[in-house]
Amino acid sequence: MDDAGSVGIGAGSESPIEHAPRSDARHREGARPCFPIDGKDAKFRPAPTPQRSLVHHLHVHPANPFMAVPFLSRPRRARRPSRSRIAAPGIPLALALFALLPATAIQAQTAGMAPEDLYGVIGVAEPRISPDGARVVFTVARVAEDARSRERSIWITPTDGEPEPTRLTDGPSDSSPRWSPDGARIAYLGHDSEERIQLHLIAASGGTPTPVTALRQGSISSFEWAPDGARILLTLNLDPEVGDPLVEPTEPDGPVPDIVVVRDAVYASDEAGYLDEGRKHLWVLDVESGSLGPLTPGDPAWNDEHATVSPDGGRVAFVRDASGEEYDGGFDRGLWFLALDGGTPAALDTPAGRIEDPVWAPANDRVVYRFTPERYARPHLYLHSLVGGPRVRLTAEVDRRPENLLFHPSGGHLYFTADHQGTHPLYRLALDGSGATPLFGEDGAVSSPTISADGSMLAFTYENELYPPEIWVADAEGRQPRPLTRFNDDLVAGIDLQRLEELRFQNPDGFPLQGFVLRPHGFEPGQSYPLVLNIKGGPGGMWGSRWFPEFHMLAAAGYGVAFVNYRGSSGYGHRHMDAVRRDYGGADATDNLLFLDQVLARHDWVDPDRLFVTGGSHGGFLTAWLTTRTDRFRAAVPQRMVSNWISEAGTQAFPPRAMQDEFGGTIWERFDDYWGRSPLAHAPQVKTPTLVIHSTDDRITPIGQGQEWFYALRALGVPSEMVIFEGESHALSRTGRPVNQVERIRRIIEWFDRWDERP
Repeated sequence: MDDAGSVGIGAGSESPIEHAPRSDARHREGARPCFPIDGKDAKFRPAPTPQRSLVHHLHVHPANPFMAVPFLSRPRRARRPSRSRIAAPGIPLALALFALLPATAIQAQTAGMAPEDLYGVIGVAEPRISPDGARVVFTVARVAEDARSRERSIWITPTDGEPEPTRLTDGPSDSSPRWSPDGARIAYLGHDSEERIQLHLIAASGGTPTPVTALRQGSISSFEWAPDGARILLTLNLDPEVGDPLVEPTEPDGPVPDIVVVRDAVYASDEAGYLDEGRKHLWVLDVESGSLGPLTPGDPAWNDEHATVSPDGGRVAFVRDASGEEYDGGFDRGLWFLALDGGTPAALDTPAGRIEDPVWAPANDRVVYRFTPERYARPHLYLHSLVGGPRVRLTAEVDRRPENLLFHPSGGHLYFTADHQGTHPLYRLALDGSGATPLFGEDGAVSSPTISADGSMLAFTYENELYPPEIWVADAEGRQPRPLTRFNDDLVAGIDLQRLEELRFQNPDGFPLQGFVLRPHGFEPGQSYPLVLNIKGGPGGMWGSRWFPEFHMLAAAGYGVAFVNYRGSSGYGHRHMDAVRRDYGGADATDNLLFLDQVLARHDWVDPDRLFVTGGSHGGFLTAWLTTRTDRFRAAVPQRMVSNWISEAGTQAFPPRAMQDEFGGTIWERFDDYWGRSPLAHAPQVKTPTLVIHSTDDRITPIGQGQEWFYALRALGVPSEMVIFEGESHALSRTGRPVNQVERIRRIIEWFDRWDERP
């Protein structure tokens, strides 16, 4: 780490050294954890918190300590020791803030979070800062009155915080706001009078929106303004045989059979169901006339995606698999270029592998993209000159998967976000390959960063375990961060939430592991409590300092909650993430049981005879798998699970190649591995009362997986029930109908309560 606070994100993040518990670190006065360097623990750097900032914030928001704590104890890149006059040495800053609050503000927050509180959560997303940096446009989603959908509209707010955010559109399904280059108008996607999704324009000052497309066939996947403001680049999902998407489809003669014709290995997706013949290709829209012309001819063999216009408006970069193997599970994707005025696309000469998320350098002479040489390999960012010169790897020292790539307008550096040890910070990346510097979000999660045209201000969403995502702004170095929106103030002020407590340990294979514990609501020292081991899905991905209300609801019901980012999770380096491949039910299950033992050893309030387990997707598989290995759990709730890898391989939405990579071969080549790692093969060992939760429209782990497990348990006489959510997909817990999301949590709590014997 240099004096400016720059750190590399390298293999040192997998150091076997046990770190100090994060719960202590995050409540130390103004401190924030930094990345370990060269296998050693990083130090904590205090951050000054001016008293006048605290007093002003508490005056404006006197009844909301949960806003005060996360917003004013936010980590900053400190360069000198803290001189805070609020919290005395050794007293957590959070406690000092609570001491300044009126007693009624604290006493009002006595209730934990109930499942029904989900109805009050307001979703804030998709921020886009105006070119002049004066305003941010974003989306707001609220639960509809019938609790069966969410109504989404476009809002706008000034970056100086005055006046309050205002609503621009009426919804109910508006999304993807994008500023025109001059900042006068905003384009977005929304329904027309016939309930078709069209591209609309609205003045930034408000008024009546105007549809600028009139699609009769196909759909808009994405769009981007050209720098001249006269054209918009569209990515349309359209049947390649359709010549004009503005023409109504021809009605067939006679009755139409209800069939799906499958010609490809990839023929379904989770939320879309069975796929049609549509493919994604590029079109150019003239904003004033509404005329629409094809830029890349429709070809049924591939998609054109990740399209972005060069800063000078001359060219378009996009991603394509020209091999024709995309729908048979092909992995490779190349980077292509084409003049915005049309012509013949040309491919960039790159090694075999997958290119994603290209972004242009401001000078038009270079592009940066994420490149992965093969499935399950470590991804890297590359800087590729378009005027000659070598391809430069930017992330040799960054053992993470960069997302949300964003160039600074000067062209001098890049921004990205990435999972890191339970958090998802914003980073600045040098273009010389020297590494990345964390700017903001090391105790939460940043997403959707966007920057003003002069490069002086960033806007993004930020969340942590205490507060849902809201819109934030900061300067270009991540300093002076502050929230622009507070849509969820009333919700958070009325419920009692608490921070996660970190638990680190090293498993016998030398992997350092990080888990978290949430104490039950109303916790009293000296009392014993039941504990839920909540197993995350994936196995990729990561849990940690994000808004995840399920944990708080279980805690409010009287349960402690524990979860670990076991081997296979992201945020801990590629070696950690790849360690579970071809070992499902091995390393991942071992880490969860080792973690549970660590929780019991370090938290004497946990009653070892009152343990429960649940999880979804890969976590659902592991939930069932653990009940075939141990009887230590009083009850289990596997959700959207896999019970039989053989039937899963042939019915899921992914192509055969994906499963072959995961298991090292086909079903007939590796039959013993597929079957031996299936919970169904070991069902006679299960004694744990089990509630199976599954959805009818799940294409990732089809409902047969839950049905097979329920059938086996009933045949064996194991106490069991199954709850089926009709019309829901694999994403029920994330994007399902609100009423069903609430019911899912209710059912889990009720099942655990049924099998818990409380003193």
